Amino acid sequence: MPLELRDAKILVTGPTGQVALPLALSLARDNQVWGVARFSDAKARTRLEGAGVKCVAADLATGDFSALPRDFDFVLNFAVVRSATPDFDGDLRANAEAAGLLLSYCRRARAFLHCSTTGVYQADGHNVFREDSPLGDNHRVMAPTYSIVKIATEAVVRYAAREFGVPTVIARLDTPYGDNGGWPWYHLLMMRGGVPIPVHVDRPSQYTLIHEDDMLASLPLLLGAASVPAAIFNWCGVEHVSIEDWTAWLGELTGLEAKLAPTQATLESVMADSSKLRKLGFEPRVHWRDGFRRMVAARAPELLRAR
Repeated sequence: MPLELRDAKILVTGPTGQVALPLALSLARDNQVWGVARFSDAKARTRLEGAGVKCVAADLATGDFSALPRDFDFVLNFAVVRSATPDFDGDLRANAEAAGLLLSYCRRARAFLHCSTTGVYQADGHNVFREDSPLGDNHRVMAPTYSIVKIATEAVVRYAAREFGVPTVIARLDTPYGDNGGWPWYHLLMMRGGVPIPVHVDRPSQYTLIHEDDMLASLPLLLGAASVPAAIFNWCGVEHVSIEDWTAWLGELTGLEAKLAPTQATLESVMADSSKLRKLGFEPRVHWRDGFRRMVAARAPELLRAR
């Protein structure tokens, strides 16, 4: 059953990130929201605090959560660390170990959501991934530690959920975007700068988009599905859209040209099946073309063509 996220005490890790920031801001309207991060971005911290989020600076990799209370109703773990140079030991400590330590500390929570990624699936051409699809080193070509660390973190979270009896849901996020940006936004910046945009030679390069509004709408459903052992869901919409198509639409919106550069040195398609999530009652409402227009209007209105 979906949970009502109102008058709850919620911890959000990584609240300055592209995905977690709009969720934390929205949840703070009706809940007591705490955010924990290193807060190297002072502007993001100021924005969160202005919305009522109580911000606590901490390095999750140390396992020192003493500045946080233990009585959270819900924990939303969006924290992610990717080293600039491949550092498996450091990334495993900062992601997998940190998630397990956090879940242990917050073991009184009603539900714990861990945001994972569809980057845990083994690349498989243009096949659509279900939650039981084979796992693999999907992102090696662009982020050498990413997929392996994400798989390891899922394993730690699964163990901790059982060990401490915390209802847990692992949400494998595909391609989020919205007014706060996302991968398509970076492509628009590349178009503006005349920078070639990599697409895989096995074209089209297709992904399953989800708008930040639809992420917020699906959050109560995911938390309501939390269980022991941990439940696993693909977190995505229903629209499989290619980089080729979305850069073309961005071109129509702005008049900018996308210079596509086919290569093997980039991600293959990562399309995910959201049927399991939709069985909980989720139906995405933001069509990707409308969402892209909103994104450009929010972040670079001067680029929008007059219509």
